Amino acid sequence: MVEFIGLVKVKVKKGTNLAIRDMLSSDPYVVLTLGKQTVQTTVMKSNLNPVWNEELMLSVPQDFGPIKLSVFDHDTFSADDIMGEAEIDIQPLITSAMAFGDPEMFGNMQIGKWLKSHDNALVVDSIINIVDGKVMQEISLKLQNVECGELEVELEWMPLDHV
Repeated sequence: MVEFIGLVKVKVKKGTNLAIRDMLSSDPYVVLTLGKQTVQTTVMKSNLNPVWNEELMLSVPQDFGPIKLSVFDHDTFSADDIMGEAEIDIQPLITSAMAFGDPEMFGNMQIGKWLKSHDNALVVDSIINIVDGKVMQEISLKLQNVECGELEVELEWMPLDHV
């Protein structure tokens, strides 16, 4: 049986300059995968700069890996086309949250950082903050294996003892 240590709420905020996969545009949606779990946003019709602002929940197992993020173009009569992908390392978020314990005991403050490097898809360093008693992380990702496109997401860590 898989034991879970918490939940991560992923707010898929928006995409910017996504790749064209149909005649003039694309119908993008985002798929998040963590372990055997998969969740997805709604499809945004004919939009290369979609704003989803959708919150998706994933349970985090004890031996977790990165969240795999894929953007697809929805097609009615053929297989959906890939529009890019990236991975989100949630280790910095969880480690920072656990180091500080109960975030409600602290005011708004920075508690960690995930640094941009050649080994990840970050556009800029990603700051981990306590905001109104919640551990949050804003992330801007450059989509990989595609000619263009960026995605903005926000993570919130929710340990099981606070859910």
